[in-house]
Amino acid sequence: MKKRKKRKKIKKNKICKIYIFRHGQTFYNRGGYEKDKRFTGFKDSGLTPLGIRQAKIVAKKLKNKHIDVAFFTRLSRSKNTLKEVLKYHPECNILIKNDKMIERSYGKLEGFKHKTIIKKYGEKKYLLWHRSYNVRPPGGESIKMVEKRVSSFIKSLLKFIKKNKVNVALSAHGNSMRPFRRYFEKFSIKKMMKLEIPYDNYFEYSIRC
Repeated sequence: MKKRKKRKKIKKNKICKIYIFRHGQTFYNRGGYEKDKRFTGFKDSGLTPLGIRQAKIVAKKLKNKHIDVAFFTRLSRSKNTLKEVLKYHPECNILIKNDKMIERSYGKLEGFKHKTIIKKYGEKKYLLWHRSYNVRPPGGESIKMVEKRVSSFIKSLLKFIKKNKVNVALSAHGNSMRPFRRYFEKFSIKKMMKLEIPYDNYFEYSIRC
């Protein structure tokens, strides 16, 4: 009787996770009335007391997840939100700064209230600079430009995850999360531009690694 050949066990690929969240509310973007807010961009506006509470909410929601590596930007709102999250994750001992996922630059508009810009340049110009996909404000970035650098970040991030087989957390910004969500959730540009990114929740994506 011939011996049966043993079948080789097919190793299933591991599923790695990406957890991405927005920093909590800052002093520049607080207030219920949109036009009272300021263009923040690269300005380093700190978290408000509410922003800290929102960061703690995200932290509790991620409490039972496993995080190996965490990414943040140079801005304190990104770092301090991540700080709250990592209080529950002693297993995460690799922190990486990467400004490709930093907030959109608003150039010469940064620091000014929205209503000040409207008064100076008009509602039409304000909306064009603030809400359009491919028009950049003076000295700043368009969302199209932000998407280009975020796409570059995603490409390198996926390589990193697959090579190291790790779960990652990203402490990001509203306008960098728009193209990130578009990539993973297959949104159109139109839908991406209408996204409202919450301060107190996270988005989870699975990667076969």
